[in-house]
Amino acid sequence: MSERGFVYLTGAGPGDPKLITVKGLESIREAEVLIYDRLVSPELLQEVSPHCEMIYVGKASGHHTMKQEDINDLIIRHALRGKVVTRLKGGDPFVYGRGGEEALCLAERGIPFEVVPGISSCIAAPAYAGIPVTHRKLAASFAVITGHECTGKTGACVDWSWAAGAETLVILMGLQQLPAITQKLMNRGKAPDTPIALIQSGSWEEQRVVTGTVSTIVELQEQAQLKSPVTIVVGPVVAMRDQLIRQEVESLLTYTG
Repeated sequence: MSERGFVYLTGAGPGDPKLITVKGLESIREAEVLIYDRLVSPELLQEVSPHCEMIYVGKASGHHTMKQEDINDLIIRHALRGKVVTRLKGGDPFVYGRGGEEALCLAERGIPFEVVPGISSCIAAPAYAGIPVTHRKLAASFAVITGHECTGKTGACVDWSWAAGAETLVILMGLQQLPAITQKLMNRGKAPDTPIALIQSGSWEEQRVVTGTVSTIVELQEQAQLKSPVTIVVGPVVAMRDQLIRQEVESLLTYTG
């Protein structure tokens, strides 16, 4: 360990604790200080050493335990004490996890760090819901955007004309803006009957899925009352869900005899 400590920026994966990488699990076990987010499985927190200091800095919509700037300072402060710090985030640290900001702060202070990628919910949640984000006959590409509009930028964060043209569009953190999102997509040419899925808590035991079309999903969500985190998937690949889920259940029944 160096005098300035060492920091792991680790992705915990989408929720299912078995989806963390081997290297990610090693970084948890090695940590002397674990700074973790809300969407991290409690099972992973049990992997820390007995002497590890655990600090919760989780964020929920409308409620942040700590501002991002304060989290940055917290990581730096413990690293400067010579500690091995693991910053544990849901999903992947560089996919809307603000890991890039934390990495930049560490680089500016000359603190050694390593990014440990994690499986992002943008691919894991659809997979667990029976939706492939690409398919040779339906979608050769997919795009991932945030459902939040950026602050501190000129104009909108998302180019909705570009987003509406995506073969498969995955939207993270967009549940509260669902009515506006669907209207923007249709205004920019997305067909109202395009299939869409809302996946609550993808890969967690409490996962729920609601499917419909771009024009009907808002009403369906009002009935279902899903809660964040929700991954939104838009595109023809959503229509594969019924067939794949049915086949998966049939295969499981056959396997278990």
